[in-house]
Parts: sequence; C-alpha cells; structure tokens
Amino acid sequence: MSTEADELKARLKKANAQATQAKMDLHDLSEDLPTGWENILSVAQRCHDTHATLMDLRKAVAAAAES
Repeated sequence: MSTEADELKARLKKANAQATQAKMDLHDLSEDLPTGWENILSVAQRCHDTHATLMDLRKAVAAAAES
C-alpha cells in the first residue's frame, strides 16, 4: 500500500512530464509563427496551468516530507 507521500511523488512525476511537454509545445508554436498564431492563447494557457499544478505539487511534496 502506498503512502500519501508516495502518491504525491507519483503525481509530481506525471505533472513534471506534462509541464515539460507543454513547454515544448509552446516552444514549437513560437518557432512556427506566424503559422498557428490562433493557437497562442490556448497553448500558453495549457502551459501556465500545467506549471501551476507542478508548483503546487512540489509544495505539497515538500510539506509531506517535513511532517
């Protein structure tokens, strides 16, 4: 049975992969501009959201490690 800390670490690992992919998608979009310009807001929002989740999970893992 997994502990809460282990579950948080697994979620953090997944969130890190998602944030990395979102960052690469934003980078790729920027390199192809002006092609795909209409996707800027949606790609940037997804990148922002995945990184916000990642930061929240990092804080949760740190807090769990302290207790």
